[in-house]
Amino acid sequence: MKILAGGQLYRAYLSEARRRVHRSVALTRLRLFRASVRAPERLIVAPTDLRPIDAFVAEEILEGRFPLAGRVLDTNGTSPFFLELPSRPFAMRLHAFSWIRHLRALRSPEASAAARTIVNQWLSTHGRVIDGIAWEPETVASRLIAWLSHSPVLLNGADTVFYRRFSRSLVYQGRYLERLCGSAIEPETRFRIRIALAMLTLAVPSRAGQIRKAAARLDQEIEAQILADGGHVSRNPRAALDLLLDLLPLRQTYMNLGHDMPQRLISGIDRMYPALRFFRHQGGDLALFNGATATLANELMAVLRYDETSGQTFKALPHMGYQRMASGQTVVIVDSGMAQDLETSRTAHAGTLSFEMSAGKNRFIVNAGSPRFAGNHYRQMARASAAHSTVILNETSSSRLSQSSYLGPVMAEGPKHVTVRREESAEGEDRLDMSHDGYAGLFGLVHHRHLRLSQGGTRLGGRDFFTRPGGETPGAGETATAIARFHVHPAIDLIQAGRDSVLLKAPDGESWLFSVDGHEAVISEDIFFADASGIRASEQIEVRFSLAEHAEIDWQFIRQR
Repeated sequence: MKILAGGQLYRAYLSEARRRVHRSVALTRLRLFRASVRAPERLIVAPTDLRPIDAFVAEEILEGRFPLAGRVLDTNGTSPFFLELPSRPFAMRLHAFSWIRHLRALRSPEASAAARTIVNQWLSTHGRVIDGIAWEPETVASRLIAWLSHSPVLLNGADTVFYRRFSRSLVYQGRYLERLCGSAIEPETRFRIRIALAMLTLAVPSRAGQIRKAAARLDQEIEAQILADGGHVSRNPRAALDLLLDLLPLRQTYMNLGHDMPQRLISGIDRMYPALRFFRHQGGDLALFNGATATLANELMAVLRYDETSGQTFKALPHMGYQRMASGQTVVIVDSGMAQDLETSRTAHAGTLSFEMSAGKNRFIVNAGSPRFAGNHYRQMARASAAHSTVILNETSSSRLSQSSYLGPVMAEGPKHVTVRREESAEGEDRLDMSHDGYAGLFGLVHHRHLRLSQGGTRLGGRDFFTRPGGETPGAGETATAIARFHVHPAIDLIQAGRDSVLLKAPDGESWLFSVDGHEAVISEDIFFADASGIRASEQIEVRFSLAEHAEIDWQFIRQR
């Protein structure tokens, strides 16, 4: 889909200009009326935090060491807000305060006192100056949810001065989010803001009209962002997990207090669960498409234990744009879609027609995923087609990012059409025929990918080829070179079995043989962005072919044992 073209480009710049003006006006009004913010008399409720807690992390924080975003900051008794922070991801997590949940594991007055001290330090250094990472909308929304959820820890043994200072800041941050929500760029950020504001109206004494208004605006985001098949508009498989971690406690809080539930909250949650299960591999890991990163098992289970939906896993999410093939112990998940609009393209990846394959508890073929803690440079690298298990032409991504510093990293152009046809053969083979025209503009070529999963799941066959938009095969004068990449999970060992074949061996002994007819299969170095411990070295299988000589390749994975 060409996201920016002609009038679309003009509208994109106009929309960005309006967003910036809206933000500037909102901040000015907020600063002028700061004195009108009053501390609530009391806090009524603290929503439950479903995220896992770690007593070891709590002990480290008590000792003045903050293990966040893959780095550790030793404060040596100084406030972390007075120090130079190790990285931007570290700063975002520090200011978001989601780490405060770990102090709950200690259940001690000392932990509560330490938490109050850190919050007081933040209020003194950042509480009144709206600037920097600490006041980015996503960070503020996460902090508001964390402070509300863990207010019992913070307020255990607190004096009146802290209580009023803390609760007044909650209201002020809520007012800030209310003013800024309309200028939030990413849809998921707007969603989290609406969750935080709905929580706030329940946690502090609020008029019935305020509670209904917050619920109605949350309904609007659910309607706009949760697709009919339960997927999120970002097309990120992990987005549903992150949102459910906050939506489930919010639902329970409405129920506990007897307030009218947002009309779309329950139905939205029920739609999201089947979509979340769709992306689970056999071993429980989520597939790595469009910004998804490592998912901890206890994080996923914390959400899935509340799953009250039933039925078989979907074979396709047509609105989100994905296909799933499953037989025996083998699962194949395929990206058969594209970014839906300008907003969602900011985090979308150029991975159209890429796939992942798992068998048993092992992920064999993956995408590189998105890094959890790395900076912007690595996040943009992870968006390239080369970081996905698909075919690329002349080392060029099928969707190209805008170079405009004003608009940000939106997709300037990409596939306009993605076709999908699915059928089952007489032998029970699941067949998926797809194509995309992301290379039609630059090279005048359309990429086709045909996948076939055998009954029983012991063989995955594939065929990749290119045609002209009218269906003609490229001629001898074609200069483009294609590379099919199969990114292999770091836990899998690769052994060159022959010029055209590679053996993939998992730690538990399960093995699959990759082979490609008439071409060379090369093992090369790779990077896996989505490891729980950070960026990690890995390997990939590459098959290079010149379209002037061969416009197609046939390959297969066959289970050995």
